[in-house]
Amino acid sequence: MAQIIPVKVFDMVVFGATGDLTLRKLMPSLYLRFRDGQAPAESRVIAAARTPLSEEDYRAKIADALHTFLDESQRDEALIRQFCAALRYVALDGVSGEGWERLVDLLATEPERVRVFYLATAPDLYGPICRNIRKFNLITPLSRVVLEKPIGHDLASARAINDEVGAIFEESQIYRIDHFLGKETVQNLMALRFANAIFERLWNADVIDHVQITVAETVGVEGRAEYYDKTGALREMVQNHLLQLLCLLAMEPPVSLDPNAVRDEKLKVLRALKPIGRAEVGSHTVRGQYVHGAIDGKPVPGYATEMGRPSRTETFVALKAEVHAWRWAGVPFYLRTGKRMAQKVSEVVVQFRNVPLSIFPPAVSDLEPNKLVIRLQPNEGILLKLMTKDPGPGGLRLRPARLDISFQKAFNIVYPEAYERLLMDVVRGNPTLFMRRDEVEAAWRWIDPIIEAWADSPDLPRPYPAGSWGPTAAIALIERDGRTWHEDWDNGEG
Repeated sequence: MAQIIPVKVFDMVVFGATGDLTLRKLMPSLYLRFRDGQAPAESRVIAAARTPLSEEDYRAKIADALHTFLDESQRDEALIRQFCAALRYVALDGVSGEGWERLVDLLATEPERVRVFYLATAPDLYGPICRNIRKFNLITPLSRVVLEKPIGHDLASARAINDEVGAIFEESQIYRIDHFLGKETVQNLMALRFANAIFERLWNADVIDHVQITVAETVGVEGRAEYYDKTGALREMVQNHLLQLLCLLAMEPPVSLDPNAVRDEKLKVLRALKPIGRAEVGSHTVRGQYVHGAIDGKPVPGYATEMGRPSRTETFVALKAEVHAWRWAGVPFYLRTGKRMAQKVSEVVVQFRNVPLSIFPPAVSDLEPNKLVIRLQPNEGILLKLMTKDPGPGGLRLRPARLDISFQKAFNIVYPEAYERLLMDVVRGNPTLFMRRDEVEAAWRWIDPIIEAWADSPDLPRPYPAGSWGPTAAIALIERDGRTWHEDWDNGEG
């Protein structure tokens, strides 16, 4: 059983407290940490937003959200009532400073506590909110501020936001959150590589043929249409989630688990990414947009129909990345992500090279190269595909078999959601799983030329039916190199 270690008593102020992120993720995560005793009962959650609500109305709103977004097994009605009764709500304007006096009064009663300011707002509000936090003298030595991704929409805007927030908070107080880094399997990447000699000694271009990273969603833009249309899949997913996964896969062993030692190695990977310039964009990237299709037998409208107008915004991206480092010379990393895909799945596939010479006759079997599949969602776990003898007395025949570790089954525990872990890491003051400023800016530096090339191109995103695996051009992207996307989910490998 996992050991739950309580954190110190804290005050958490959530700006953007009526937004989708707060209702879907933050409040359910905080409730579960209070339920399990990791967040001390004396801790306070103070919700702040512009919406003029009474405290009772807000508590009712959160109770509804907990019943909507938590599984029945996670809900304890008495604890939900207790959690909601302890919530505080402050109607304020993050930009003008109107209504901040009540927040000041609430925080003044516990000046020695860990104090977390969570900015679940649009990035252009980070600077104004932080300036008001300073204006009303709310920053203490134990204060931290959490910034949601994406930080900006390009390198210049990311630098501007980092400058604004960095002028008010020390870098050590700033936590740039990427919830993918809180997933159990993502953290297990480091354990898999650096605690097992069998893998670390094979983790190089001599043995690995290529790596695939897939983050597929079946949902569309839902209630975030206007935001998403200004963002797109490249900024929304690749610049942070997928590049962070690539960093953990490709980085060199850090000298220790010190947060900066880990982040130093991730930064080296980002700086080693081969730039994709205008000449390579056509051959190394694919952007798509879903059109009418079906998911689970139900018709789904296209993106333009949902928006009510034509759009050049991509809902799918596939690209080929290369890390210019000795360990990875000649090993491509294929990344893809999209909405309205055939299945919801997030996986990393490490494809090993085939044996240099087969001693088995063709009649026995076609040898398949070993494959390591790291499942991020659903059913977090690790799968290793091997060639084995087909059991029985009928002679020697080979077939692929799987060594499959499901973390939930292996450890008899339901692991916490990523936000649960990351919120507690903020309170602890552990920034290992959060992005440093130079990481964010290095990622944008690599992404910006792709954005600019797409913006200057007359080509529209390639259409793909909702419920598919993306446009056919994404298949061509990988098959030009003699490789194939891993999509064998129905056979139990995904």
